[in-house]
Amino acid sequence: MVPRYARPAMTAIWEPEARYRIWFEIEAHAAVKMGEMGTVPPSAGKALWDWWATDPVIDVAAIDAIEAVTKHDVIAFLDWVAQQVGPEARFMHQGMTSSDVLDTTLNVQLAKAADLLLDDLDGLLAAIRRRAEEHKYTPTIGRSHGIHAEPVTFGLKLAEAHAEFTRCRKRLVAAREDVATCAISGAVGTFANVDPAVEAYVADKMGLGIEPVSTQVIPRDRHAMFFATLGVIASSIERLAVEVRHLQRTEVLEAEEYFSPGQKGSSAMPHKRNPVLTENLTGLARVVRSAVVPAMENVALWHERDISHSSVERFIGPDATITLDFALARLTGVIDKLLVYPQRMQRNLDRMGGLVHSQRVLLALTQAGLSRDESYRLVQRNAMKVWESDGELSLMDLLKADPEVAAALPAETIEEKFNLDYHFKHVDTIFARVFGQ
Repeated sequence: MVPRYARPAMTAIWEPEARYRIWFEIEAHAAVKMGEMGTVPPSAGKALWDWWATDPVIDVAAIDAIEAVTKHDVIAFLDWVAQQVGPEARFMHQGMTSSDVLDTTLNVQLAKAADLLLDDLDGLLAAIRRRAEEHKYTPTIGRSHGIHAEPVTFGLKLAEAHAEFTRCRKRLVAAREDVATCAISGAVGTFANVDPAVEAYVADKMGLGIEPVSTQVIPRDRHAMFFATLGVIASSIERLAVEVRHLQRTEVLEAEEYFSPGQKGSSAMPHKRNPVLTENLTGLARVVRSAVVPAMENVALWHERDISHSSVERFIGPDATITLDFALARLTGVIDKLLVYPQRMQRNLDRMGGLVHSQRVLLALTQAGLSRDESYRLVQRNAMKVWESDGELSLMDLLKADPEVAAALPAETIEEKFNLDYHFKHVDTIFARVFGQ
């Protein structure tokens, strides 16, 4: 985790003290249920919660010092708690294994992280929707292969992003549900020394589902899907960021990141206004995606368990969620303050002498009785003259002057095919699909 790209609420989930607090809650809830069932004295759970009610400070350094000797983090924590609580603490962890605590805790953390990320997505979706509605009918050029294609609206570009992030949100809801499971099943997951009722009780208290078969560890296909979902969200962030970066190019300049007072674009060139935020988002997306392959490789553990996944998750759990949280917030800010230049969009639309209307003429010629191949040939030969003139010539004028085209289409019909509004007649339909009626 790099502090530069971290926000406090998400970072707090992964702090050592926060992790130890979750460990304690799992152990204390388990002790209470075992006390109810007669496995341990009821006083054990009460002693734990009575101590907890004093709002104790978790001494991370002291626990670390114990671990330096025991070489085992869970044992170190249990020893430290026993020192604070007294004799009743000996009933903690009865029949449980370290993975019961570690895996359940990780899933609590991932579920909490997902909740913050869902809030982030809601904020981003709101910003995209606002700007999409603002530019619902702002004409701009659609590009395929980076080349002018046909007219769209800037609102449609943003509606497309809104639909994509709506899908991302649904995926994250599903991934959160999938990963939010609890395992308190003991060694190799057989419940030999801990009753399944303890697992059910802890799961309910921690807001988790029950892992049907834990094999001592919670199956890592759940985590693989969670991190894969984060990777997809990161890719969607990058896609929108790359669009902004392209639109900010000097030759295009249809939109750009907000440039704040006092901001500097270059240490050498005072005129520069660079798309630094969206370039940063492209890099952050790579970092989030870098967690996906290790998460998938964690699925194939040996037999009932090994710990090859453990070191990986100590990295990717905090890094992927903290980075994605920051990236979503940054993208929300970019969209919220994005500078949009409708006049430049119109100028770019008009730049190539009406070439963007070529398909309508092609279709009109086929409807007038010419073959598609012949229609294509007639339009293309005039379009290439406009292309080679760098937009100085007018496609409409060339088509009206072309005897073969004029023989099939009256001048007024040709002119009608260059009506920009024609392309926007279904904008309302698309917006209704994306945003609802």
